[in-house]
Amino acid sequence: MTFWIALLLVVFHVVRGGWAIALLAATGVFETSTPIFWLWYSQRRNVQVGAETMIGQVVEVAEECRPYGLVRIQGELWRARCEDGAARGERVRIVGRDGLTLEVALEPA
Repeated sequence: MTFWIALLLVVFHVVRGGWAIALLAATGVFETSTPIFWLWYSQRRNVQVGAETMIGQVVEVAEECRPYGLVRIQGELWRARCEDGAARGERVRIVGRDGLTLEVALEPA
C-alpha cells in the first residue's frame, strides 16, 4: 500500500526533484523487505501441530480409565489407556500414544 501512495505522489508531482527518487527507492526497499521479514519470522520455530505435541501434557480424565477410558484435551475427547487406572476428574500425564489411543499415567498430586 505504501508503494502505491508514494507512486501517486510522484506521478502527481507533489514531491519534486531528488526527493521523489529517494522516496520511490525507499518505498521499494520497504515493500520488498517486509514480506521477506515475515517469511523469516514465521519459520523461526518448529510447527507445533499433530498428536505428537500432546505427549507430556497433563489432562483430566473424562470417563474412568480401567484400563481404557476417555480424557479431555483442548475440548476434545480422546480414548486413553491407563495401566494403574484413573477415576473421573483425576489428572493424568500423556506419556505416549498407540494409534488413536493415548497412553496416560497418573500425575502425582
